[in-house]
Amino acid sequence: MPDNNEDLMGQDIPKTYDPAEVEERWYAFWEERRYFHAEPDPEREPFTIVIPPPNVTGSLHLGHALNNSLQDFIIRRRRMQGYETLWLPGTDHAAIATQAVVERNLAEEGTNRWEIGREAFLERVWQWVDKYGGTIITQLKRMGCSCDWERERFTMDEGCSRAVREVFVRLYEEGLIFQGYYIVNWCPRCLTAISDIEVEHEDLEGKLWYIRYDLKDTGEFFHVATTRPETMLGDTAVAVNPRDHRYRHLVGGTAVLPLLGREMPVIADDFVDPDFGTGIVKVTPAHDPNDFEMGRRHGLEEINIFTPEAVVNENGGPYAGLDRYEARNAVVRDLEKMHYILKVEAHHHAVGHCYRCHTVIESYLSKQWFVSMKELAEPAIAAVEEGRTSFVPARWEKIYFDWMYNIRDWCISRQLWFGHRIPAWYCAGCGEVIVSRQDPAACRCGGELEQDPDVLDTWFSSGLWPFSTLGWPDDVPELDYFYPTSVLVTAFDIIFFWVARMMFLGIHFMGDVPFREVFVTALIRDESGKKMSKSSGNVIDPLEVIEEYGADALRFTLGHIAVPGRDVFLSEERIEGSRHFCNKIWNASRFTLMNLGEFDPETIDEAELDYSLADRWILSALSGLISTMDGYCEAYNFSEACRALYEFFWSDFCDWYVELCKLRLYAEDVTAKRTAQFVLWTVLEQALRLLHPFMPFITEEIWQRLPHAGESLVVAPWPWPRPELIDARAEEEMGILQEVITCMRRLRSEMGVRPNVRLAGLVVPLEDGREALLGEHEDYIVSQARLESLEIAPGVEDPTSYARGLAAGVEIFLPLATQDFSEEVDRIKREIARLEEECKRFQAKLSNDQFLSKAPGEVVHKERRKLADNRLKIEKLREQLNLLAG
Repeated sequence: MPDNNEDLMGQDIPKTYDPAEVEERWYAFWEERRYFHAEPDPEREPFTIVIPPPNVTGSLHLGHALNNSLQDFIIRRRRMQGYETLWLPGTDHAAIATQAVVERNLAEEGTNRWEIGREAFLERVWQWVDKYGGTIITQLKRMGCSCDWERERFTMDEGCSRAVREVFVRLYEEGLIFQGYYIVNWCPRCLTAISDIEVEHEDLEGKLWYIRYDLKDTGEFFHVATTRPETMLGDTAVAVNPRDHRYRHLVGGTAVLPLLGREMPVIADDFVDPDFGTGIVKVTPAHDPNDFEMGRRHGLEEINIFTPEAVVNENGGPYAGLDRYEARNAVVRDLEKMHYILKVEAHHHAVGHCYRCHTVIESYLSKQWFVSMKELAEPAIAAVEEGRTSFVPARWEKIYFDWMYNIRDWCISRQLWFGHRIPAWYCAGCGEVIVSRQDPAACRCGGELEQDPDVLDTWFSSGLWPFSTLGWPDDVPELDYFYPTSVLVTAFDIIFFWVARMMFLGIHFMGDVPFREVFVTALIRDESGKKMSKSSGNVIDPLEVIEEYGADALRFTLGHIAVPGRDVFLSEERIEGSRHFCNKIWNASRFTLMNLGEFDPETIDEAELDYSLADRWILSALSGLISTMDGYCEAYNFSEACRALYEFFWSDFCDWYVELCKLRLYAEDVTAKRTAQFVLWTVLEQALRLLHPFMPFITEEIWQRLPHAGESLVVAPWPWPRPELIDARAEEEMGILQEVITCMRRLRSEMGVRPNVRLAGLVVPLEDGREALLGEHEDYIVSQARLESLEIAPGVEDPTSYARGLAAGVEIFLPLATQDFSEEVDRIKREIARLEEECKRFQAKLSNDQFLSKAPGEVVHKERRKLADNRLKIEKLREQLNLLAG
C-alpha cells in the first residue's frame, strides 16, 4: 500500500492493468485516510445521500450494483467539488424475509418457531444475522462505494430502535395511531398482515358461479354471482343497488343462506354494480374489503370463517377443518346436489398475492394497529406540488400523486416475531392499553401486563431512515447539518413502499422534506429486453463480473447504459467493451508516462509555450467536455456523461491527439517538445479527474504515477471549464483535417492497401481557405494517412487512375496503380465465399421451425444478428472488389 503520494510518482507503469491487485490496494488506502468520512463543517456546504438499506442478510445483485454505482458517481463528484459529502450506509432488518429464512431452517430440522418459543427463535434469528449480516457491505466495498462506513447503521440498532419507539408513541399520543378490527391483507403462509402495496396482483382465469338464494316465506328466489363460493359461509346480507328497479321489492326482505340456513337482510347500497352478474351481490363483511365497508354502513354482523392458515373454522359448520380450496369444492358439490347453481362462467380477474412468498392473499378480519394517513399525506403531497422535492424523471411524480391522493390507512402491525415489537401493553386486570417509551413494570391497578406480540411493518422503521440515522430524536449537530438530504437514488418499485413514507414521516417529525430530489432508476434487463431471473437463466452476477473484468468495467458499463427514464439493457459483451476502454486508458497513460521523462508541470510557464493546432484543439475540446460533463451530471444523465467521456478519451485523445503529438515529442525543438508534454499531461490529468467518479480504481492508480499535487484523486478538485481555452477556429480547422485524413484512410482500406505501404496523395481544395490549411498542416495528413507525400493541386489530369473521395470541401485522390492487387483480389474472393457458406448455415437454422420454437429468444436474436452482419460484410467486400478490379 502506498505510504505517501510520491510512492508511485515517476515509477514505471506495468504493461498490463491488474484490477484485482489495484482495487484492493487503493480501497484500503482510501479507508485508512478516512476520505469518505464526513463531519459537520460550517465552512463547507453539505451534500448528503442515505443509502437505500439492503437486506442485512442479502447479497449483491445487479439492482444493487446499478443503484449504488449511480449514488457513488454523484457522491464522488460532489466530494471533488468541495462539498462536505456524507453517503450514509446501512442495512435493513427485513423482518419477513429474514424470519422466513430461519423458519425454513427450523422446518428442515423438524421443528418450528412455536415449538421452540419466541426467545429461542429470536436467538436463532440473531445468530443468522451475525453469521450472514454485513456480507453485502463487503460486496459494496468491492464495487468501490465511497460510503462513510464509520456511520454505518442498522434499522434495529439501538439508536434506530429508540427513534422507532419515539415515533410510535408520538403518533399514538396525537391520535394518529389507533387499533381496531379491520379487513387486512392476510398471508396464510407468512401468517401476517401485509399492506396494500405489498400485494402483487396477477390476472388469472377463474370462474363465476351463479348461486340461488331463497327469500324467506315467499317461495321467491334469486341468483347471486360470486368468484368465491366458499366465502358464502360468512355471508350476513345480500345487497342490490337502490336505483335498480328490478330488485326494489326485495329490499327489506329476509334471505336464507343456502347450506347453513342463516337468515339475513336484503339491503340497498350504492356500491352495488347493477351490471355485475345478476345485479344482486352477497355481502361477506369479514372477507372482502368492500363488503366490510358496506357492513359498517349497515351495521351488519361480521363472521370470520377462517383460521389464520385459511382453514375453515367452527363458523363454517360442516365445512370446518377444510382449507379454503377444499371448502370451495365441497360447497360447490353440495350446491350442485341441491340444484342451487344456475350456471358457471369463465371469469378473468386480478388476484392478490403476497409479494414475498406469492401465496394468494386472504381478506381477513382481525385486530391490527393502523396509522391514520389523511392528515400525514396532505403535507407530503403539497411538498412535491410546490417543488420542495422533485422527481427525476418528472413522470414519476404522477405515480407518487396517484398513490398519495388515494391513500388508505396504513396497517403497521405484523404477526411476526423478528422486528420492532409494538410498544403497547395490555393489563389483564383492568383491560387498560399502555403505550410507552419505556417498558412499564406494572399497571396502575397493580394488574399484570402483557406486551403486544406483534412487530411493526419493516417500512415503519425504514420510513425514518433519513433522520433516525442522523441521531434523531436527540438534538445533535449531524441532524442540523446533514438534514434534509440532497438526493435519494431509488428504484421505481419502492416509491410507494418507501419514498412516500419517508416523505410524510420526515415532514411530520422534522418539519422539512427528507430529500430535495428523488432520482428514480430503472429495471435492468438482458440484451434482448427480458427481465433478468434465475428461471430464465439470464442473470449476470455482479461479483463474477468484478472477478473477471474488474469493478471499474462494471461501473462504467452500468453508467453508460443507465438512460434516464428507460429500462437498462445489459450484456457481458458491453462489460467486455468497458474492459477494453480500461485497457485503452491504461495504454494511453503508459505512453504519456514514458514520454514525460523529467517533466515537471510546476516549472512550466504557459505563456512561453508554443501551442500547435492540435494542442489548441484538444485543450478547447477538454474545456468543452468539462462543461458538458457538468450539465449531464447535474441532470443525472450519466449515460450521456459516460458517452462523452468515452468519445473524448478514445477518439479525440487516444486516436488523434496522442498520435499527432508524437510529431513534436520526438522533435529536436525543445519548446515544441515541452509544449507537447505539458498538453499531454494536462489533458490526461484532467480527464482522469473527470473519469474518477465512474472508474475510481484505475484512475487513482494512473494519477498517482503522474506528476501531481495532493494525496489522492478522491479529494482532488473537480475540473473547472476554462473559457479562455475554447477555440472555435481550432476546432473547425482540426475537424476539416480529420475529415480529410479519415477519407484517405477509408480509401486505403477499400483498396486493401497494406499499412506499411505509403502512397503519394493528391488533394484539390474546393473551398476558400482549404489550400492554406492543408499546406500548413501537411505533416498531420502525411503522418496520419500514411502517405509518402502530399500534393496540393488545382485539379487532376487523369482522374480514372485514382481512387477518389470528397471530404470537407476537399477532393481527395489516391493512386490505384501503386501495387499489385491480385493477391488482395483473391483474398477478398475467398473471404466472400466463406461468408456466403456461413450465411447458408445461418439461413438454414433460422428456417427451421423446431429451432425457432425451442431455442431461447436471445439465441435466435444472436443468430439473426450474425446473418445480418455477414450479409453487410459481403456487401462491403464486393464494393472493395469492384474498386480493385476497376
